[in-house]
Amino acid sequence: MSGRAVVERYAEALAKNDTELIRQLLHPDYVGRYPQSGEVIRGPANLVAIGEHYPGAAGGNLGTDVREVRGQDDQFITPPIPAWHVIHLAGSGDEFTLTGTIRYPNGEIWHSVVLITLRNAKVWRETDYFAPPFEMPEWRAPYVERE
Repeated sequence: MSGRAVVERYAEALAKNDTELIRQLLHPDYVGRYPQSGEVIRGPANLVAIGEHYPGAAGGNLGTDVREVRGQDDQFITPPIPAWHVIHLAGSGDEFTLTGTIRYPNGEIWHSVVLITLRNAKVWRETDYFAPPFEMPEWRAPYVERE
């Protein structure tokens, strides 16, 4: 299985809260990092436990949905925004970057960037960045376009 296929299956497994598939796709020495909060997640069991114990998630399910990952490396995707959606997947070999959006149980939509390193066709290292949307400062208005 190609590295891209592993990452696609991993994104889909996270979206479906498929803990069995998540465990299969994670390297036994998995380490995940949330740099903004300083957290380090060691081992597949701890990552799965975070999903199972997420506050506000009914039965340990965040209600996420990755409908499909479309395009080839370095092509942008502009689909409707579901609860969790990959917008851009780029990379090759063992290094991949995912960008997307996440709809949290309280209804907020945040942007996400996930850096993934594979080892032996399994997710070995993962670094996740999360950011809420914010209003554009008015001083930048003359220099930018609004989406």
